[in-house]
Amino acid sequence: NFTNCAAVIPLTFQTNVLTELRKWKLSLIEHHKLQMRHEKEKHAAHVRQLSNEMENLKELLRTYEISIGRKDEVVITNLTQALERQKERTELMRKFMLWRIQHVKAKQEEHANRIADRQFRTALMKKVWAAWRSLSEEKWKEKVAKACQLRAEDVCVQLTNDYEAKIAELTAALEQTKAEILRLHSEREHYEDTMKKAFMRGVCALNLEAMTMFQGK
Repeated sequence: NFTNCAAVIPLTFQTNVLTELRKWKLSLIEHHKLQMRHEKEKHAAHVRQLSNEMENLKELLRTYEISIGRKDEVVITNLTQALERQKERTELMRKFMLWRIQHVKAKQEEHANRIADRQFRTALMKKVWAAWRSLSEEKWKEKVAKACQLRAEDVCVQLTNDYEAKIAELTAALEQTKAEILRLHSEREHYEDTMKKAFMRGVCALNLEAMTMFQGK
């Protein structure tokens, strides 16, 4: 899965990520080396302390050797056994400390490698996830833009059809109104002609009546 995801990421991007992760790993290893140096210094100090104790014990042994010359064999045997036991105990403590230091060192190295590997995987997954998400967002934006464009085209076609239907309806209404205006004009002209004729008939009737009156006189 990491290989398939990494194939999407540009080569330069992968190189930068791997370089950054190597730097992190080197810094972790350097920190671990500093801790190991500190542990070695503590071990060296402890070994010096043990060496001083052994020197003191040797000095004590020499003192006992001087004094046991004046003691009997039982006392000499007891002191020798006590010194041997002390020496064995010191040697066992020294070996135990060496084993403990090696054990702690191995655990620290294992822990450091595990942490470095975990951080490496986490960082790689974050980079791959970010790249995949960026590509997904770009595809999503293109898809949404295309859908919006198609929707806008549908809306424009619908509006065009609606406006054309409205224009046709208004054109028909306009033609009907023009026909009504022409009819009204025709009726008005007919009415005016009728009124003129009626007026003329009235005038003629008045003239005839006036002439009849004048003739009678």
